[in-house]
Amino acid sequence: MILVKNMSIKDDIHKQIKEALQSAEFPINTPEELLNAFPEGADTTCKSEDVEVTAGEAGKLLKKDDFPFNSAKEVADTIVNRANL
Repeated sequence: MILVKNMSIKDDIHKQIKEALQSAEFPINTPEELLNAFPEGADTTCKSEDVEVTAGEAGKLLKKDDFPFNSAKEVADTIVNRANL
């Protein structure tokens, strides 16, 4: 049961990240460009059940080697995997 719940949260957060970046211009080459691509910058928040993460918090999970990002899906994949959702 817990695994299914976590997968649901992971999928939900993944979807929200992709939606938040739907109008972003790719490639995104720096952490600053990524934060600026979110609608509310670092304060953009994704929520699912009892999990809440801001773009600013998520950005701390990224490494210099992650850039450039070429799609919203790539950003979402990297963040949810690093967050162990």
